[in-house]
Amino acid sequence: MQEISKISIVSPVYGAEKIVKELVTQIGQGVAELGCDYEIILVEDASPDKSWEQIVEVAAQNDKVKGYKLSRNFGQHAAIKAGLSVCTGDVAIVMDCDLQDNPKYIKELLEKYHEGNDIVYTYKKKRNHSRFKNVTAVLYNAVLNFLLENKSLEADKNVGAYSLVSRKVIEAFISYNDYQFHYLLVLRWLGFQSDYVEIEHSDRFEGESSYTLRKLLKHAGVAILYQSEKLLRLSIYFGGLVSFFSFLGGLYIIISYFLYDYQSGWASIIVLLSFSLGVILVSIGVLGVYLGKMFEQVKGRPQFIFDRKTKNNSNE
Repeated sequence: MQEISKISIVSPVYGAEKIVKELVTQIGQGVAELGCDYEIILVEDASPDKSWEQIVEVAAQNDKVKGYKLSRNFGQHAAIKAGLSVCTGDVAIVMDCDLQDNPKYIKELLEKYHEGNDIVYTYKKKRNHSRFKNVTAVLYNAVLNFLLENKSLEADKNVGAYSLVSRKVIEAFISYNDYQFHYLLVLRWLGFQSDYVEIEHSDRFEGESSYTLRKLLKHAGVAILYQSEKLLRLSIYFGGLVSFFSFLGGLYIIISYFLYDYQSGWASIIVLLSFSLGVILVSIGVLGVYLGKMFEQVKGRPQFIFDRKTKNNSNE
């Protein structure tokens, strides 16, 4: 691995009005002893509070801080890619803005990088979230892993966005053109040699997570639809299973008619037709969702759009 002359710390910012200053302070403390240049890339994802004003204020006082504001809320993963697309470091450290991932582990991430790893993930010993969020995270990962066909992409609830990526991984990540994507799934798909650093998951510095169950389900849907065709195959299998049992039911009615003078009623016919129609509609719905995602992809729309940059930004 090459010697590092500059580190980029990339953090998507949302709902962090009271965290921005502390985030920059702790990052500065985490890299101070490393003896190399660094930059802090803060990408404000159209937050409803005054996070952008805080970024502008901090950037005016600290020339290491470069702020970017997206034109609308594109989501955490798009904000991460936006930050990676403008960073200039030999490596980039990606971390959330809530300070649950402590910048003090940057040194350990770099040590793993110097061992020959292009990607260094972080593994949380224990997630400091509410019981509800921990349960939903388990369910989310279970469903996602079941539907993902490529087992190398399987998610782990204890592995988060806090990670290190080398310059060649950054370039490969930027070239990944799926309209919707997951940061960690893309890293796993890219391959490259990787390792893990075990960390302590801290309490959130301030406020509550903006990730609701609805958003988690949406993210799971994106991951499944863009990384797997398994839903399409499951609908085929389910339709085949229904057809098989319908055939057995029909065979039973025919045999019963000749042997026992069985007279089938309208109720059984209606139930069978309704069930079959439901299977057909579900299958068409799944196909329609995939077609909708294909339509989004072929439009070729940008994954993010910058609205503003701080004045100390050399790229302005």
